[in-house]
Amino acid sequence: MRSTRAVLIWAAIAATIALPIAFAATSPLLAWRDPIYITAGFAGVLALCLMLIQPLLMGGILPGLSVHQARKCHRWIGATLVLAVVIHVAGLWITSPPDVIDALLLVSPTPFSVWGVIAMWAIFVVAILATFRRRWRLRPRTWSIAHTSLAVVIVTGTVVHAVLIEGTMETVSKVALCALVAVATIKVLIDLRVWARRTKSS
Repeated sequence: MRSTRAVLIWAAIAATIALPIAFAATSPLLAWRDPIYITAGFAGVLALCLMLIQPLLMGGILPGLSVHQARKCHRWIGATLVLAVVIHVAGLWITSPPDVIDALLLVSPTPFSVWGVIAMWAIFVVAILATFRRRWRLRPRTWSIAHTSLAVVIVTGTVVHAVLIEGTMETVSKVALCALVAVATIKVLIDLRVWARRTKSS
């Protein structure tokens, strides 16, 4: 029974990730795009998909993984997420530097750019904190609060960014994926009760 449930959970997650990618890969809009722009776009799609996995790992929702394995996967996927964002932004920079500059300066006329940049910087801050948390001797509670708070910013910014864009991703599958990312994040935040534990202990 447990093995069947585990298979169903993993199959559902795989389908949730594969469908938006498959729909994006068959988008007619790709016919007018160059390879660099397409690579940048799919790096963004991959980043959104990875954001569904991250809270599931930290919440212990994914079957067949120990706590140690889940945390290790969380770190590796986090590093992959950073790389995907870098490729996404670098590709857009190569194809259209003025647009990226406007986005980074938060003066872009397209609202989705601002949300994307906010999420990007939050991802980079998390990566920096994760890299230097031992050297900077961050307390576990401090790291947990910072990580969780930034995760909220990342998910919010990314979801709004993705929903506002009318691009290669098919609308229904994109919105469904964004909704699942948001729901998974909220559920894990409620289950972990990071802020509640802080309030109780203070």
